[in-house]
Amino acid sequence: MARTDLDIDTDRLQRLLGDQLADCCEEDVDERVAELRALERETATPDDDLEALRALGGETRYRLARLLAAGGERCVCELSPLVDVSGSAVSHALSTLADAGLVERRKEGRWRYYRATDRTVELLDALDTTREVPA
Repeated sequence: MARTDLDIDTDRLQRLLGDQLADCCEEDVDERVAELRALERETATPDDDLEALRALGGETRYRLARLLAAGGERCVCELSPLVDVSGSAVSHALSTLADAGLVERRKEGRWRYYRATDRTVELLDALDTTREVPA
């Protein structure tokens, strides 16, 4: 959710630039404001990114995403014992992950199967890559 109007305290910004540049003028302030507005536009966070991060923020959902990324397609009845919560809780968590685009589901007869999306695998790989390994 990007803000539509960046509210910048130009007086404070002028003091900051005065300290940094030793000599600050109105043009310096205007230039910095323009830089900040461009930075805000460039770094706007898409809502689907936030939804994916929120979905991974729960312990059960995170564990399910890990299991599916590592183990391929699985049914709820296979996942429930691995996360130690009820089948309905697993179904609810998987639904949240699916709504966030982190798992795909398909129905075969009376069974529902889930698998991690490529995005999930890449997000989890990024976490693995940046995690510090204890010495």
